[in-house]
Amino acid sequence: MRDESAAAVSARPTADPHTSREGSRTVTGGRPIESYPPRYETSRHGRRDAYAALDLGTNNCRLLIAEPTPNGFRVIDAFSRIVRLGEGLGNSNRLTEAAIERTVEALRICRGKMKSRAVARSKVIATEACRLAVNGAEFVAHVRAEVGLDLEIVDRQTEAYLAVTGCAALADPRAESVVIFDIGGGSTEIAWLDGAAANPSTDPTLRIRAWDSLPVGVVTLAERHGGTEVTRRTFEGMVEEVGDLISPFAIRAAAAATAPYFHLLGTSGTVTTLAAMHLRLARYERRRVDGLWMSDDEVGDAIEDLLDTRLEQRADNPCIGRDRADLVLAGCAILEAIRRVFPSDRLRIADRGLREGLLMNMMREDGVWRRGRYR
Repeated sequence: MRDESAAAVSARPTADPHTSREGSRTVTGGRPIESYPPRYETSRHGRRDAYAALDLGTNNCRLLIAEPTPNGFRVIDAFSRIVRLGEGLGNSNRLTEAAIERTVEALRICRGKMKSRAVARSKVIATEACRLAVNGAEFVAHVRAEVGLDLEIVDRQTEAYLAVTGCAALADPRAESVVIFDIGGGSTEIAWLDGAAANPSTDPTLRIRAWDSLPVGVVTLAERHGGTEVTRRTFEGMVEEVGDLISPFAIRAAAAATAPYFHLLGTSGTVTTLAAMHLRLARYERRRVDGLWMSDDEVGDAIEDLLDTRLEQRADNPCIGRDRADLVLAGCAILEAIRRVFPSDRLRIADRGLREGLLMNMMREDGVWRRGRYR
């Protein structure tokens, strides 16, 4: 059982006393709500200390570089590439040479961006693929020697807490219960936030009543069941597998869906893709997706639409692309399993997560928002 304990972990942030309404946006329903920093825009001001957060997952390599602002931070550079570091890991328990080569190439680009932006402090983490691989430590040493980056392989609890830190501000402030999930390439983090948020600056991890890290993600699930041609029978098999894995958490969080204003909050390429399809975007637009509310019927319709597509159709969709065409339905199966266990009238979409949590934690630790220090 991985219920919340009193022990603090490195991912847990301290409260940020300077969160304000600057940058709030209007979302579905017309009600302005608290918009969590960051503000994704290019800086027009003088240079400040830059921070970098890099999340190397089973499927993606993602980087954000940001500078503090009085109310959060402003992203000044970003990078994302699908590297499939965990490709084939389920069969051999090893990171393959081809996957390592792809990943090192992406990390070199990230290192170059960090250098050009004169990053003052950085946090570079690796998750499930490196946790599971027998040559994970060897890969970390190789990256240090070849690229000059010190990867830290974080544990599952840290990853779950970072996901909450990164996107919890999108939770409805009226909600007395929220289930937050992050569907990754090799694992899925899920947490139950119990009780209403005291105020926007309150540490969201203090509300964690239960959490878990499911040993399944879009890459591992697609490799086991096939992601090229997914029949409804195949899809149901994936849903059932995830349902079995989530059942221990579902027992601990059984009361979650009965609380007033309960809703789901998801962060991953799966949920942002479904949001983009629902909006019928010709190309992906983060500003329209991040913070979007979708009803249960809208989520179900988007999944049904994807189930009716073939691989080439998914590959041709600019909001999916060829690199993710064989993975997106596995992600939908994970989402469907969560929806069945925790029925909710609404799902909030977050295009944010671990990197944002890392940035906020570093800036809090450095005290960049203390009175009188930052202007």
